Amino acid sequence: MSATTPVPLVLAGARGHGRWHLANIRRLQHQGLVRLAGICELTPLTDDELDLFAGEMPEQSSDFGALLDSTGARVAVVCTPIPTHTALALTAAARGVHLLLEKPPAATWADYARMADGVREAGVACQIGFQSFGSHAVPAVKELIGDGAIGSVRGVGAAGAWVRDDAYFRRAPWAGRRRLNGTDVVDGVLTNPLAHAVATALELAGRGTAEDVWSIETELFRAHDIESDDTSCVRITTTDGMPVTVAVTLCAEEAGEPYVVVHGDRGRVTFWYKQDRVLVQRAGHGPEEAVHGRTDLLENLVDHLEHGTALLVPPERTGAFMRVLEAVRTAPEPAALPPTAWHTRPADRGDGVRRVVHGIDGTVAAAADTLTLFSELGASWARPSEVSTP
Repeated sequence: MSATTPVPLVLAGARGHGRWHLANIRRLQHQGLVRLAGICELTPLTDDELDLFAGEMPEQSSDFGALLDSTGARVAVVCTPIPTHTALALTAAARGVHLLLEKPPAATWADYARMADGVREAGVACQIGFQSFGSHAVPAVKELIGDGAIGSVRGVGAAGAWVRDDAYFRRAPWAGRRRLNGTDVVDGVLTNPLAHAVATALELAGRGTAEDVWSIETELFRAHDIESDDTSCVRITTTDGMPVTVAVTLCAEEAGEPYVVVHGDRGRVTFWYKQDRVLVQRAGHGPEEAVHGRTDLLENLVDHLEHGTALLVPPERTGAFMRVLEAVRTAPEPAALPPTAWHTRPADRGDGVRRVVHGIDGTVAAAADTLTLFSELGASWARPSEVSTP
């Protein structure tokens, strides 16, 4: 793929996860596909922070709309706090600027709908930043399922066991918050750090649109002294009765690779979505493992603009995920786990500490394996689920 001339681009939010976008933009700029024309940050980046762009420094401003105007940007990458996504997306759309919008696309269903309607009416392309959808494993797994390799699909599970210390929840004013100054944030484990587990499970189930969701059961807990959840599970029942169960934690004993497992009546497919790795286990065959390639979402967006290639993650493909986010947002406040349910350990880096929920690694895996919730697995601290019907 190549663009005739590099596509001028503005990055909104260049610190935190935005540093990953900076490096990726530099990679694509080196290939002649894009040109970083501007950076929108409340505090300008220093020369040291922009050392990758020495000699071709972008314009900087805290006024996103003005920056789009002055740079003539065709694309904006938005990697700012979750509650700002909709306003910035609509600011870009009003100027005919196409978007790569970080996940989650919005903090509420209403904001998501407003954003999706706005970009559609403006006729601009919008790619949502679920990077796992760019994995070539996704169509490969779907093809396996369609060919009947594991028989009839009876459900999809996902598990994520990550380790985060107390400093993680101090990384930004909105970190670990459900709302801030009266504005919804929804920075929970299901909706932000391990949102890919939810979205990828729904995608492999073939039930990614809002219309595919019948009901959602949530069990939200927290071991840390935060407002949002850090150890949670959710079960989505689709309109055709398929269960999709996701169990995740930031309080693992040992950090593990998150995965999605598709359960068939004659086998299963496991997809470690950060590694693009797939394991097929089915009747009459030995285990088959493969590692797939991946298409970068910004590269796909440029390819869409230059050559009409289909977008990998248009907003409608994340509608079911947003139904889950809304169910989490409107659910009762996450329950604080009793001190007997967790213990502290020194942080893996620095001098902080982290909290570990006893046995959570196995509980998370069991939920994905059996498509059941924490309370159904007999976790002593788990209350019965909250059910939301969109």
